[in-house]
Amino acid sequence: MLTRRLSFLPLLLALAGGAQAQAVAQAQGLTDGDARRFLAQASFGPTAADVTALTQMGRQGWVQKQFTLSGSDYVAPYVDPDSSKGCPTGSPETCKRDNYSLFPVQLQFFQNALSQPDQLRQRTALALSQILVVSGNTIKLPNAMANYQRIFLRNAFGNYRDILKEVTLSPAMGRYLNMANNAKANPAKGIEPNENYAREVLQLFSIGLWELSLDGTTKTSTRMTTTGLITGPIPAYDQDTVEGFAHAFTGWTYAPRPGATKSRFGNPSYYDAPMIAFEEQHDTGTKKLLSGVVLPGGQRAAADLDAAITNIFNHPNVGPFIGRQLIQQLVTANPSPAYVARVASAFNASPRGDMKRVLMAILTDPEASTPTDPSRFGKLREPIVQMTHLLRSMGAKSDGLWPMKQMSSLSQPVFSPPSVFSFFPPDYDLPVDPSLDGPAFGVFNASSAFKLSSVFSTALSGKPIAPDTSIPNAIGTSIDLTPWVTLAVQPASLVAEIKRVMFGGRMSVALESALLRAAQISPVSKPLERAKAALFLAAMSPEYLVEN
Repeated sequence: MLTRRLSFLPLLLALAGGAQAQAVAQAQGLTDGDARRFLAQASFGPTAADVTALTQMGRQGWVQKQFTLSGSDYVAPYVDPDSSKGCPTGSPETCKRDNYSLFPVQLQFFQNALSQPDQLRQRTALALSQILVVSGNTIKLPNAMANYQRIFLRNAFGNYRDILKEVTLSPAMGRYLNMANNAKANPAKGIEPNENYAREVLQLFSIGLWELSLDGTTKTSTRMTTTGLITGPIPAYDQDTVEGFAHAFTGWTYAPRPGATKSRFGNPSYYDAPMIAFEEQHDTGTKKLLSGVVLPGGQRAAADLDAAITNIFNHPNVGPFIGRQLIQQLVTANPSPAYVARVASAFNASPRGDMKRVLMAILTDPEASTPTDPSRFGKLREPIVQMTHLLRSMGAKSDGLWPMKQMSSLSQPVFSPPSVFSFFPPDYDLPVDPSLDGPAFGVFNASSAFKLSSVFSTALSGKPIAPDTSIPNAIGTSIDLTPWVTLAVQPASLVAEIKRVMFGGRMSVALESALLRAAQISPVSKPLERAKAALFLAAMSPEYLVEN
């Protein structure tokens, strides 16, 4: 398994339970371990209640039920603040934090992920946000980020074309990739349309750099160059195409702020409504797009934008390019070409781009539960999921603040990636085997493993993390170790339950022996120390950190 390739990391935490759920699962033909593996892929981590529900419904039934649940939202009063005014004199110390930073959105992300039932919607929204990226390094106002993330919550079970269009007209994206106030060419002033968004919507949000087969493999061709015949990948587009899209996307600016007496091209930033068009700043010439399509001249801004989105959406690369990344986010970093082809076919079926059909294909594919090549299957949990999986599987109670605060030290502050390439690219090579992709290794190394050990040690200390009184309804974060302390009197029982709850029943003999030894270091008179030692070693083991 992929965990074997992590042997360069030291064995360095997690839990929750239910023998009754295990019995029900076996009666339904879906084992407790099957349920826990599936929930690791489709949610932020298995809880005992989720395991019971899944074993009663089955995989397809559980997914269908998730499709019907109301979506989580960012429900704090995210009004658009006037960033030029800032906090008035005499404001609470928390004014800047709560109104001019991403703090409240990041906090509610963890509150929702840990506690709300619409797990698949939220997990899909996070995956989409790491494909179609804006960053809190630029988009600092909470309402701006909340409105952008709502695109993915709203459309997680909708259609990918709608996602593309809403992202394109989002003021947050307009600010981040310079589409807002992107004016038509003015040769006299040396102005040309900004190509930033046009380039990234092609390279990162839809089709990628190279032409792809249905199974996601890169198409190649042999062609003559100045140095002779070469064989290589076929570019999916050229510079003329980028320029064509840049021209098609001209003429958009922020909507006017409420109470504004006039609206003009170059409106000040406003993040509570989609961008609007000003025809005098839209290029009305012809534009070269993908697949040989040329937009006719004389069209209005909205017509050109709609045609450009349709042109991108209908490109044959979108299904395999986006499908493979969603598989990587949810299931495995190195899906087989056949797996990608099945998901891409689901994307391509009518109606094209149906996210429900794509997600059902990803999560219920045979390869997701029974890998065809176990040596290539699995993925390192990214820090956000390392945290949520541990807390949810252990039955933790949390107001979201402590896990949120840990993300910066673990190099994944939610919604604030370092660049448009997110926290890590999907093709990041596994350090010990460059033939395999290991995206989350882009933020994981010996240093981050050491930091993670400190975080997990605190979580599993048996001591509650006190609430912050500046947070409404704060409860802090706590994991009740009482059940584990009880089991620690019999170390074999403790290890068996860790194996079931944290690992879904899949644990190597070597790790099982190591946990048993760790649980016996302290005398029987100190069962808490026994439980903490075994849980910590389990949580920091490669077999736990890598889903397989």
